[in-house]
Amino acid sequence: MSDLAALVAEIGACRACAGELPHEPRPVIWVSPKTRILLCGQAPGRRVHESGLPFDDPSGDRLRDWMGVDRDTFYASPAIGVAAMAFCYPGTAPRGGGDYPPPPRCAALWRARLMAHLPKVELRLLMGRAAQSWALGARDPGRMDAAVRDWRSHLPGQICLPHPSWRNTAWLKRNPWFETEVVPYLRARVRDVLKGGE
Repeated sequence: MSDLAALVAEIGACRACAGELPHEPRPVIWVSPKTRILLCGQAPGRRVHESGLPFDDPSGDRLRDWMGVDRDTFYASPAIGVAAMAFCYPGTAPRGGGDYPPPPRCAALWRARLMAHLPKVELRLLMGRAAQSWALGARDPGRMDAAVRDWRSHLPGQICLPHPSWRNTAWLKRNPWFETEVVPYLRARVRDVLKGGE
């Protein structure tokens, strides 16, 4: 078993938040030694918790559209990996219906170790506040809107995106520049990274 496979197995067996989650933990992580594009979101949603397949929901459809890849490529290519800031579904808040934020314990336990085992990653897609804050560190502007607006300053290794959830549909409508500026660049960059690994 490779070091990465051993770490993924260790993550899969993690029960650190068992007493705090409203359900049995089910860590979802999707990486390989060939991962070159790493999708860094918040945490799995309910549907992903049930299926065990990352981005197996409408937000995944939107993300694949932004990336310019079809569903088969998304799941078949070892160059595409998924590692959210928390690996387990945190549950849904009773008011407002949104999911709880990812518990910071997960990133503290696993993030640095995981990144050390993914040396081929050329591009990280940072979706949402938790991912942006962790990856950008001192350069984090403190708001998703500001991080995405400043997307060019994090190139070529990172692109800040809003989370592809339906909850950001209003933001996308208010910010049409995202579709005209960021999405074409993202598609071209993903295409180049995938082609470079062939």
